[in-house]
Amino acid sequence: MNTNAAANLRPSGPQAFDQTIWEDSQALGSQLQVLRERLFPPEAKKELRTFSTAEAAKLLGLTESYIRSLATDEDGPIPEKSAPGRRRYTLDQIHALRHHLTKGKTSYVPWRKGDEHLQVIAVTNFKGGSGKTTTATHLAQYLALRGFRVLAVDLDPQASMSALFGYQPEFDVDENQTLYGAIRYDSNRRPLAEIVRKTYFAGLDLVPGNLELHEFEHDTPRVLASGENDGDGLFFMRVASALHSVADSYDVVVIDCPPQLGFLTMSALCAATAVLITVHPQMLDVASMNQFLAMTSQLLSVVRDNGGNLDYDWMRYLVTRHEPNDGPQNQIVAFLRSLFGERVLTPMMVKSTAISDAGLSKQTVYEAPRESMHRQTYDRAIESMDAVNGDIEKLVLQAWGRAPK
Repeated sequence: MNTNAAANLRPSGPQAFDQTIWEDSQALGSQLQVLRERLFPPEAKKELRTFSTAEAAKLLGLTESYIRSLATDEDGPIPEKSAPGRRRYTLDQIHALRHHLTKGKTSYVPWRKGDEHLQVIAVTNFKGGSGKTTTATHLAQYLALRGFRVLAVDLDPQASMSALFGYQPEFDVDENQTLYGAIRYDSNRRPLAEIVRKTYFAGLDLVPGNLELHEFEHDTPRVLASGENDGDGLFFMRVASALHSVADSYDVVVIDCPPQLGFLTMSALCAATAVLITVHPQMLDVASMNQFLAMTSQLLSVVRDNGGNLDYDWMRYLVTRHEPNDGPQNQIVAFLRSLFGERVLTPMMVKSTAISDAGLSKQTVYEAPRESMHRQTYDRAIESMDAVNGDIEKLVLQAWGRAPK
């Protein structure tokens, strides 16, 4: 990184604080762009790795030998061969295999059908460092790997989820290209379908975020005070209305909510059919969560009295960044389980260097190849992520009446 260039942008004498932090943001932004172009040159697009026969078999719920026999007989999509002669599947090919193998009553395609409603999962907490974005991104990717049609919505103005998908918000996301474009109150509102972006993850689309989302927080008090009515409902109806317009294209929507309880978060909670609250098992974080729950309850009761929908299929607490050998953390986890019972997910997201190592190159552990890091560390992280997301997948299926409660 060119630190001299960054230093030259900093003020040498007394200067107003707002100007100082503006120049610092420009210096940091330009250097992040340089770093991004080093990792992903302008002519290159971020791509998802391919999957081994064993990984493909695991994703499909089939035996490795059966997948090999399909490839040998050229029955279905033909995977590429790597240099040692091993077959590697793209995610598109794995999805194609799902459709190819679905016959009669046997289905490998988990898409919703009939009267099964769109699942909208709001991932939320307003305490920084709770693993909210990590949780939401890995959940969206896991569900896409499992064959669901997924829409990830970055509702956080900091846009960390968008960054994980390869978008630097200040360079790659222009005006009216966030969810704000579909929920704003003026004539510039546009259909959500025009904002949705395809990602390199087959079956996973994205509504990116950036600082523009703050405009909804500024506009809403003015509209409420003026009594204006554009025919698209009060603030808490607008996210639901936007998602309804694209519902036929998806099975699950995963919303990464802002880290504060504002109009965006409340609108997301009113659009949700399920809520996942991330909890870092430290006493200060739990105390903060208590305030979050109390404030959320008070504000949403007002919304409910005005017609907001707060009927959820399920609500769960997820323990994140858990360190199994940390005694005080385990005491807090036990405390939470004694209070909330089954509403605390049994699996926990472990704190892992595999997650942070993958994040250095704007990847998740589902994207990073196993050989790119210590294998035991990688395996523990994948095992933890799969356990958490597998339980959430069961809750989705239960909401559709497909799995016993």
